[in-house]
Amino acid sequence: MGTMLSLLASLAVIGSAWWVWTVVQWIWLTPRATERCLRKQGLNGPPYRLLRGDTIQVATMARQAVTNAKPIGFSGDFLPAILPFHHQVIHTYGKISFTWLGPTARLTIMDPELIKEVLVNNKIYKKPTMNPMVKILVPGMPSFEDQKWAKHRKIIAPAFTQDKLKHMFSAMCMSCNDILITEWTKLVSDNGSCEVDVQPYIDDFSSDVISRNAFGSSYEQGRRIYQLQKEQAMLTSQVLKSVYIPGRRFLPTKTNKRMNEISNELRSILSKIMEKKAVNPVLSSDEDLLSLLLKSTTSTNGELRMSVDDVIDECKSFYFAGQESTSNLLVWTMILLSQHQTWQARAREDVCRVFKNKKPSYEGLNQLKVVTMIIYEALRLYSPATIFTRITYEETKLGNLTIPAGVQLLLPVIFVHHDRDLWGGDAKEFNPERFSEGIARATKNKLAFFPFSWGPRICIGNNFALMEVKLAISTILQNFSFELSPSYTHSPSYVVTLQPKHGAYLILHKI
Repeated sequence: MGTMLSLLASLAVIGSAWWVWTVVQWIWLTPRATERCLRKQGLNGPPYRLLRGDTIQVATMARQAVTNAKPIGFSGDFLPAILPFHHQVIHTYGKISFTWLGPTARLTIMDPELIKEVLVNNKIYKKPTMNPMVKILVPGMPSFEDQKWAKHRKIIAPAFTQDKLKHMFSAMCMSCNDILITEWTKLVSDNGSCEVDVQPYIDDFSSDVISRNAFGSSYEQGRRIYQLQKEQAMLTSQVLKSVYIPGRRFLPTKTNKRMNEISNELRSILSKIMEKKAVNPVLSSDEDLLSLLLKSTTSTNGELRMSVDDVIDECKSFYFAGQESTSNLLVWTMILLSQHQTWQARAREDVCRVFKNKKPSYEGLNQLKVVTMIIYEALRLYSPATIFTRITYEETKLGNLTIPAGVQLLLPVIFVHHDRDLWGGDAKEFNPERFSEGIARATKNKLAFFPFSWGPRICIGNNFALMEVKLAISTILQNFSFELSPSYTHSPSYVVTLQPKHGAYLILHKI
């Protein structure tokens, strides 16, 4: 008995020592070794602070930016307001520099060649393991790697072929006419013009497009999904401002409880939509995303099969990405055209030239040269996604750099898009003419424009989003002219995506 107790005591001591050693490595030895390695290569950044890294500075500067927020001119630099810590680091330590997400080093990279190498080699540079609380908002394919990612991508890709997009076009037209054109026409009917915050209408439009084309669900169900995910995005932005501690998501905090409640309600709504499709074949069409995913749950090919939970997660992810990003892009495009009336007139002429009978067509969207230039410029200036991250789990060569294992690579999309060294002295100004000869000429064949990411993991719905925005802006231009309202305050805000902080107040005039 004594021998057994002695053995257990020894094992307890060994286990405790191993645990202490693991923690010491995690919070001190590995970060310090990583910092020495990076500094030896001429890289700079703030010194590592035990466990917390730069999280306190990030949170403090974000709060100060909100407290001291002031209206920003259209040609002004709004980056210090939306990402103040990253802006300061880049200006203090350079375009290739490091920071600390807790004990994890983050290497900021703004060199287009290095960015291209990172995004193309997705077998080496992986997506970091998601904070489990963030994964609630964006589950599914965006969080997967290797074989599981490849399997889901292969299943989902057929939903975004040219033939499928063409089929979705009529439903997009219906959403645009029902929610934007009809409603705005009612508002301006008395005087021929009125002030409108267009953002809620555009949010509803984008939500309806996703509901009809991806799920075939009713608008009411789609609206509830949108409301829930909007709230979850706000809660997620709060979570991202602190270091993730394993097990923290299980604590009964107010935020944790609400995020779980939202997740459960979303799952319930999507499950009911799936059940309706399962029992009523008329509701199940091979043309929509959900039907395609549901078909994969009964596939006899085991390699291309999803579970029901997989289908629900992919629906949640696509709904958020497809609704939030596209809505913000359309809002920013309207705001920019409201300020730049000459470009609005040129865009309207472009639409009238292509759609002579005033009825947009799928084939005609690709002939809209001026509208396309304007959308690209809106994407450059107000890219919905502001930052992409990757990580390498083994020591890796990137250009002339040696990247230690476990270092995150931060690709600051919005900073690259505003870089004067890449885009010229007018980088912060609205100038669609820069895209008059295409993206390659505008970027001088460098990867300086990547609003939808790049390489194998480029956003699978990017053509869907561009089609939706081109159709909406074309239809709006055919029916209305618009200008900035005196009520509009230009103050871009970053809450998971880039959006107007105080709404998008415009004055609409019926044509």
